[in-house]
Amino acid sequence: MAAVGSLPDDTADFGDYVKNYDEETDLEVLVEPWQKYDIKKTQDVFYPVCLGEVLNERYLIEHKLGFGGGSTVWIAHDLQGKKDVALKVMALGEWSDNETRMQDEIIENVKDTSHPVTYLGTFLVPGNQCYHRVLVFPLIGPCLSPLMLNKSKMSMATHLNERNCMWGMAPLSHDRSAKYEALGRPIVQIISWVDLWKQGELVGPVEIPENLRTDEFYLGDFALAKKLGDPITQRGRPPSQFCSPDRLHGKEPSFACDMWSYMIIFAVLYLGFSPFHSAFKGGIISSITQSIGPLPKEWKGLMMEPLIIVEQQLMHTMMSKVLTYNLEERLTATQLLRDPSFRAIMDKYGC
Repeated sequence: MAAVGSLPDDTADFGDYVKNYDEETDLEVLVEPWQKYDIKKTQDVFYPVCLGEVLNERYLIEHKLGFGGGSTVWIAHDLQGKKDVALKVMALGEWSDNETRMQDEIIENVKDTSHPVTYLGTFLVPGNQCYHRVLVFPLIGPCLSPLMLNKSKMSMATHLNERNCMWGMAPLSHDRSAKYEALGRPIVQIISWVDLWKQGELVGPVEIPENLRTDEFYLGDFALAKKLGDPITQRGRPPSQFCSPDRLHGKEPSFACDMWSYMIIFAVLYLGFSPFHSAFKGGIISSITQSIGPLPKEWKGLMMEPLIIVEQQLMHTMMSKVLTYNLEERLTATQLLRDPSFRAIMDKYGC
């Protein structure tokens, strides 16, 4: 069991704190919602991390790679192994156990593990009357983005959505100043809106330049993966534009689901854009039926959740907080960026 990470040295250089309102609002667009750290707002609470702290008496946190629905991911220097690694710090919930289990399945059963990103080790860090799992990974490059896809198109075709696909990355200098020169200096804001049990920071992610990317590609993030035949399916699903319509109608995961998602990625790589999009009038299902025809009649009434209704409710909630005669009640720009309804809409459309 790992001890709480040691606090950062106040004299060391671990990036720049936001200095004004504009920098705060710019940062909020790039980082996870602060509500992810509030146990009053989510049971899948995130673990608060600070640049410069050492986890498991071994891993010095130096920069932020990114975040997802169930974790934050950090660049850390392994003080024992003298190398850079990626730390995936899991939120509370079943995702962490499933990710570890699926990693073990891959390591045990997949003959060629050179391209799936499998963990090097794992440990627990104590949280607020709980424990968070941390997975140690080799340091891999950035996820595919629409901009990168537009530049490279048919250079590769693989896994289920662009956030699961990662470029390789050339080794970095162990000197932190050189890393920050190559990846950009971290922009940091202390999480002050939540009564945290330890200090935590919102940190802007790295910007990995094209000259550091290699021609290798990798698959990662198996928190929602399922081995066929397992009785339990994890909560969640791929982003709607990559998710097969049968999954959206309550069908169990299958190889057929994966093939749908694979073909969407293939189309994105070839065309430079997704053939179906949730921004289409009527949502992702309307986009699909407009292109390939009506859904099977036997699927009627099986939609896992009324996606359009949920989105409309979010829009109504968000708009009613701004389109009001009462000036005192009207949200400011900062409040809007922090509003859960606004963040949910932005997250859905990848903004």
